[in-house]
Amino acid sequence: MPLDTSPEVFGHLRPASEYLEDTEALHEDLDELGFLYLPGFWKREEVLRVRGEITGRLAAKGFLDPAFPVIEAVARKDVELDFTPFSTHKLHTPRLLDENREGYRLLYTGKIMELFARLLGGKVLHYDFTWFRARAFGKGTAPHCDIVFFNRGTHRVYTAWVPFGDITPELGGLMILENSHKKGSRLRNYLRRDSDTYCLNRRDAKENAALNGKVWGGSVTKNPVSLREKLGGRWLTADYRMGDLLIFPLLTIHCGMDNNSDRIRLSTDTRYQLASETYDTRWVGENAPGHSAAGKRGMIC
Repeated sequence: MPLDTSPEVFGHLRPASEYLEDTEALHEDLDELGFLYLPGFWKREEVLRVRGEITGRLAAKGFLDPAFPVIEAVARKDVELDFTPFSTHKLHTPRLLDENREGYRLLYTGKIMELFARLLGGKVLHYDFTWFRARAFGKGTAPHCDIVFFNRGTHRVYTAWVPFGDITPELGGLMILENSHKKGSRLRNYLRRDSDTYCLNRRDAKENAALNGKVWGGSVTKNPVSLREKLGGRWLTADYRMGDLLIFPLLTIHCGMDNNSDRIRLSTDTRYQLASETYDTRWVGENAPGHSAAGKRGMIC
């Protein structure tokens, strides 16, 4: 669906990099805007090292067009890659970050952990399940809030979205719906749902209990145009660059734009909370079950 990019309904994320060391100002942005956009949070070369390892493995697996430099991640014309978590064995995207020490260091040590310790006010627990995204030409991700996937522990969880490459509008990227984190009263029924909960008293109960995948996809709607018209605000995005960091809480509506290029869009999204608070067991631990049958929960509907 084509997006209206007139300034009344479409805009750019407001950067917070100038006051990165001012924790109070960062909290004000999170409360007011529902996100923190931090361009240049890491040095470009730090992210480039991680990208180099990822694209090297993509090339080794035959996903890239050999006529172009590997680092450009130009997809072979017959390749289909979709958003997939790298830690799941059954998916066709390779487990590209399993042995990527630079990737682990970037996402789970140093600057980012120090930032979340300031934002959360204590020792930080990161989820062990890492969502790695490799997206070739095709449709984006429908609008959703993360709370429907991470609601079995504390709700004080932050998502960090990291682009492992420069992401232009043609390549797509993440969009956030302005002020959507304040629309809880209008989304009450949606926000109560759980992507891995099924109804015990329905015919498909056994099938859903054994499902290795989401019972429900988790989207608010598949139509970002009508959603914005109903809830108001603007869709916000940016010309992302390697080194950027985007943070938002569980109630912020976001979606992924289509990839209309010949390159593979690479990114991760990871989660962080206070170590002292309860956590969602689907995503923590060496063998975190995620959306597998072990993570399913039945209820009477």
